[in-house]
Amino acid sequence: MPLLSPLPIDAALPLLLAALEAGPFAVLVAPPGAGKTTRVPLALLDAPWRGDGRIVMLEPRRLAARAAARRMAQTLGEEVGETVGYRVRLDNKITRKTRIEVVTEGVFTRMLLDDPELTGIAAVLFDEFHERSLDGDLGLALALDAAALREDLRLLVMSATIDGARVARLLGDAPVIESEGRAFPVETRYVVPDPLARLEDQVTAATLEAMNSEPGSALVFLPGQAEITRTAERLAGKVPANTDIAPLYGQLTPAEQDRAVQPAPRGRRKIVLATSIAETSLTIEGVRIVIDSGFRRVPTYEPATGLSSLETRRVSRAAADQRRGRAGRTEPGICFRLWNEGQNSALDAFDTPEILAADLSGLALDLASWGVTDPKAMAFLDSPPAPAWSEAVTLLKGLEALDAQGRITPEGRALARLPLHPRLAHMVHCAAGENDALTAAEIAVLLGERGLGGAGIDLAHRLDRFRRESGRRAEEARNLARRWAALVGNKSGSGEDAGRHLARAYPDRVAQASGARGRFRLANGRAASLEETDALAAAPYLVVADLTGSAANGRIRAAAAIDRATIEELFAGQITSETVLAFDKGARSLRARRIRRLGALRLTEEPLAVPTSEEAARLLAAGLAETGIAALPWSKDQNALRARSTYLHQTLGDAWPDLSDPAIAQDGAATLAPYLSGHAGLADLSADDLAGFIEEVLPWARRAEMDKLLPSHFAAPSGSNLPIDYAGENGPTLEIRVQELFGLDRHPAVAGGKVPLLLVLLSPAHRPIQTTRDLPGFWRGSWKDVAKDLKGRYPKHYWPDDPLAAQATARAKPRGT
Repeated sequence: MPLLSPLPIDAALPLLLAALEAGPFAVLVAPPGAGKTTRVPLALLDAPWRGDGRIVMLEPRRLAARAAARRMAQTLGEEVGETVGYRVRLDNKITRKTRIEVVTEGVFTRMLLDDPELTGIAAVLFDEFHERSLDGDLGLALALDAAALREDLRLLVMSATIDGARVARLLGDAPVIESEGRAFPVETRYVVPDPLARLEDQVTAATLEAMNSEPGSALVFLPGQAEITRTAERLAGKVPANTDIAPLYGQLTPAEQDRAVQPAPRGRRKIVLATSIAETSLTIEGVRIVIDSGFRRVPTYEPATGLSSLETRRVSRAAADQRRGRAGRTEPGICFRLWNEGQNSALDAFDTPEILAADLSGLALDLASWGVTDPKAMAFLDSPPAPAWSEAVTLLKGLEALDAQGRITPEGRALARLPLHPRLAHMVHCAAGENDALTAAEIAVLLGERGLGGAGIDLAHRLDRFRRESGRRAEEARNLARRWAALVGNKSGSGEDAGRHLARAYPDRVAQASGARGRFRLANGRAASLEETDALAAAPYLVVADLTGSAANGRIRAAAAIDRATIEELFAGQITSETVLAFDKGARSLRARRIRRLGALRLTEEPLAVPTSEEAARLLAAGLAETGIAALPWSKDQNALRARSTYLHQTLGDAWPDLSDPAIAQDGAATLAPYLSGHAGLADLSADDLAGFIEEVLPWARRAEMDKLLPSHFAAPSGSNLPIDYAGENGPTLEIRVQELFGLDRHPAVAGGKVPLLLVLLSPAHRPIQTTRDLPGFWRGSWKDVAKDLKGRYPKHYWPDDPLAAQATARAKPRGT
């Protein structure tokens, strides 16, 4: 090995080599810039226990994997692919000479599942384990299982910021080796943020100040691609003339990413605008300035909706330290933090492990492939949350990848052979049966590699453009799609129906136009939208592959159109049909419809005749009760009975039923329902339909008892039989012409004489002239004045001076006068 310039990690290497000589597991904690990523794998090449076995080092990102391999190869004076190589998605530089393989964590999981004993591998190094990616946690858990079969297998967990003791316990109390100090000191300055300024404006101001006051190149950390683009626009034309601006984020091509991390040409400076992709395992030559916005964008999974969304959050203290360390990789540096120093204590100590906030369906399928149905059987640093695990198992059962007991099925094994999310694997596998696997595999590539085929939302258009794209990245992506198609035994694919394939992967995200243009309802019940100007906004149906935002209203980022006939074909077994009865308040009648649904979507709806059923009668009764019992066609006699019974209820208590409108609406609708059977609405009903209800609540015997207590009519001295009104607010009331009461010396009463009637005394023209609850008092008191007035208005009628001695009459004058 050539002579190397000293790095802080060098002092820890003897202890590390001794620990791995003595036992299979170790933990290495080294701060940023110590050199662990490029020094440790090379130091292990000469370890006696390695023999001819390969060393595999895991990196969380493709960029870091390529950069680490390239740096180690340069150290050895070789090309990548000789002693040191890398293996990442869409790129592979491995040969028979390779003894150190730098791989992404997802690639390592596939290696383990294909070969559980890791044949030919002497050691596995988990670099930057503090990032706690889902693939990293799974890889370590599976590797620990593999180590039980391989006593000679070495496992080393490396990180700059991690609870080393906790990881050591997971590895059976493995030794922890710590490396002290950074390569170069880094000064930290805090920039007080302006709460009213946009983040991009604050970052731009800080960057310009740093570039004008400090030498060297700068690395600027921003949450995502959008902020990078806006900051680049603000910096353009304002930076020194010898300064280049280079974006760095995951959706760039490998060549574009590599250009961003390469040193600036002699005499020039560089500003690298990066996401958290540049936090770890990456040395950007010439960078001695770091501007940290303090934010990062992280995926958050919602088990309730089965969707992941991106959220912008504050960085953790550990991530902030990682970012700060980028400034001291090659020389003393300076870090500008866009927050108050006092805010540091409010930051989370570490980032949330992905296993606690991610979609676990891929993890569940991989564990099932490993023969594990309960994640508690594995050595995870943090156990998967029960809700997300349950949601993942439910999804896999829906894809027929797991059986009822959670064990993997032949379909599941077929999906597990594909290095894809289970949804996409299911899509490709189903397409093989339709002789169109390559099309589905191409769509899977587009979903995993943003930017291919353009940045449009319509995946059908992107697919068409992708097939015609030139360039290395596009060709490598097409080759990858061909390999995936070959894994399912079908390389055919010239289909154009992207929506059909996507529906296999996302049956819960089939969407139907809902309301205004660009608004959609997903089968899982979630709402989503597009810009009104987007061509897909007018589609009646879509399949949504990617969306962001809240569960109430997501923003569609990738989708394809699908027609209803295809939905009917693909989901014939899941489409339900039901007859829905509803009460139409406006028409005061029932409406029946036959509705066919896919989840929350209404595919078709047609009117039906209202069935004759108990349910319909109950619904009609409840609807009428809600809109008003008074609207029912009660007869005059029925209303009188209701009023008398209600009055008895009010005066004598619950022994008598309350048949007022509110009481029937609240309590009696269920009793009323049987008498509405066979009717669709208010217009169909008559008093005869309600007679049974009255008979049930007031049978003949009760009505006879009622007649004794509250007679329906009053027998006047004149011989008239007049109805008593029990529904008035003033109690039992009798309207009667005054001359029909002549000669009556006691006040009329009901309830055994206990309740006096309210007498509304009328003129011969039936106009009220007096109300009283004391008829004898009226005769003796105000009658004279009333009679005088009546004589003037009705001279042909008989108005005696002494009404108690006069004969009652229903005529103008008593007979014989």
